[in-house]
Amino acid sequence: MNLRWKLDRVRAMSAAEITYRTGLEFRTWVERAGLRRMRVPVPRGRAGRPWVHPLPSGFDISRYTRAADRVLAGTFTIFALHDAELGFPPNWNTDPLTGVAAPMIYGRSIDYRDTRLVGNIKYLWEPNRHLELVALAQAWHLTREPRYLDGFRTLLESWFEQCPYPSGPNWTSSLELGLRLVNWSVAWQLLRGDESPLFESAEGDSFRQRWLASVFQHCQFIAGRLSRHSSANNHLLGELLGLYVAATTWPLWPTSEDWRRSAHRNFERSLLMQVYTDGVNREQAVWYHHEVADMLLIALLVGRANGDELSVDVARTLERMLEFIAALMDCAGNVPAWGDSDDAVMIRFDPDRKASVFRSLLATGAVLFERAEFAAKAVNFDDKSRWMLGDQAQHRFQTLVPNAHDVTPRREFACGGYFILGEQFESPEEVRIVADAGPLGYLAIAAHGHADALALTLSAGGKEMLVDSGTYAYHTDRPWRDYFRGTSAHNTVRVDGVDQSVAAGNFLWLRHARAVSERFESSRELDQFVGSHDGYRRLGDPVLHRREILYRKGVAELEVVDRLTCAGRHAVEVFWHFAPECSAVIDSGAATVTNDATRMRITWSPGLSAGLRRGESAPPLGWVSRRFDVREPTWVLVLSCAIDGDWECRTQFKVEIRGPASGGDSSPSP
Repeated sequence: MNLRWKLDRVRAMSAAEITYRTGLEFRTWVERAGLRRMRVPVPRGRAGRPWVHPLPSGFDISRYTRAADRVLAGTFTIFALHDAELGFPPNWNTDPLTGVAAPMIYGRSIDYRDTRLVGNIKYLWEPNRHLELVALAQAWHLTREPRYLDGFRTLLESWFEQCPYPSGPNWTSSLELGLRLVNWSVAWQLLRGDESPLFESAEGDSFRQRWLASVFQHCQFIAGRLSRHSSANNHLLGELLGLYVAATTWPLWPTSEDWRRSAHRNFERSLLMQVYTDGVNREQAVWYHHEVADMLLIALLVGRANGDELSVDVARTLERMLEFIAALMDCAGNVPAWGDSDDAVMIRFDPDRKASVFRSLLATGAVLFERAEFAAKAVNFDDKSRWMLGDQAQHRFQTLVPNAHDVTPRREFACGGYFILGEQFESPEEVRIVADAGPLGYLAIAAHGHADALALTLSAGGKEMLVDSGTYAYHTDRPWRDYFRGTSAHNTVRVDGVDQSVAAGNFLWLRHARAVSERFESSRELDQFVGSHDGYRRLGDPVLHRREILYRKGVAELEVVDRLTCAGRHAVEVFWHFAPECSAVIDSGAATVTNDATRMRITWSPGLSAGLRRGESAPPLGWVSRRFDVREPTWVLVLSCAIDGDWECRTQFKVEIRGPASGGDSSPSP
């Protein structure tokens, strides 16, 4: 399988990328052979300023001491693992999910896709990003209790001991090094930087020198091994962010200024390449949209605090990215799960892992850009926003009072391919439909895209009704990875039992369906969207899929018209996936779907076979994943038939909202 993946990967590369990767391989060979060893210069000077000054302190301290005490007890939560007893300190080179210990050989020679060698690399890498170090630093910052300082030193010293440069699985991926640097920088500042009690004694100074030596090694590693070409997606941004933050936090070596300038320049350039002018991230994955927005926010604040402002264009890009999040989010805070999601965060400022990362970004953006509509959708000024912007920012947030015009969402994101249909936005009677006619993903491999062309989601009164199925997992049995990113897991049409696009690996698509938005119009009575895609033109008898979405206002009626243009015989399936909270029944030739007090009646064209499916495994069908590595069964309505030549299907949805949006104080004020 690894050989096949490598061959497919090479097929997706350009000549320039092959040349670049060949150079990296040669450099790896030189270092592995011991012909070139890194020399760490003596650090000189003082560290940079924290991202905000003064550092905030107005928190419920008990929340942070509980989180830090869990770390000191050796208890971690890593994706689907809750209350995992990893020990204190943990074994940093062992996958906590499978128990596989990765070899302590030259890091760049380790094939981290080989589960027999490293286990599940996502689970191994996650604690090595050192978000838990920030938890200990937060607790010390708020309490000044020595045990948190001692625990911090123990944890980090154990990492230096177990993960010497350049050996083991934690010296393989530049992205992982970059995110570790970001968390180290935050922890350093929370511990009072150069004046930290950690460094007061001779032993403390030795610890400081060791930490800074590792910082230098991280920076040198990243600078020489940046993701380029077909892999230049969010990985490249994360690498550049780590290098930029580290060079700004620790400008202590002759190369630091070069690293900072280069990382600043390339971060800005790469960001503007990866985000459309309408604010949609080109990876077509909403979670990664959030991650990139967070990277941009961190870079913006760190640069600003140290006299190195990012450009106006970059700041405007962040504002537009937040406008897209606000447009996707329904009145109860739900956001469709388009594309891949791995639940990763750059820094875990808030110990509550159930907190909405999307609302948090809007709260921060409300203050940064003085956008009252962002504040309305965020509802509250959350802890993460306070950590990012300081204690005084909450007062500025509370002064932002929206009017009715402010909260009207942007409806059209033509570059990214997303369109918002519906009515009564931001009210308990809201119906919000999101239609997708965007590209498969970013660059040649489209790593985090899903085969979801012309799919849609629908929520009513803040209740999710038609949903995207999510991601589930990256490194697991291939049928599950393929299902969740495949066409049958989305609210669209599948032809002849194959996906719209052709996958060749867990993060590699060889053939991309091209979607086109042909029309989007909105009036007082009707919203209309028309789009098409050519994913099935590759079949022996080519098929063009065109979908028209009509939403009639005042009567809450959605009609979806699917048309296939072809000459021969094909098997056709239309999928409608419902939220796990929904019940669904078929009676008298129609389906009724209920979520609490919200109901939807579905009818369809004659001649279709209709069936409800749920939680099937061979092959997978009828599942939703709302957290990484966790799946739950849900109902899916499958309409199917055999066609011979051109075909049309009409599916009607009658929505009834019988009560206000749930969520108590999480629902936005009018």
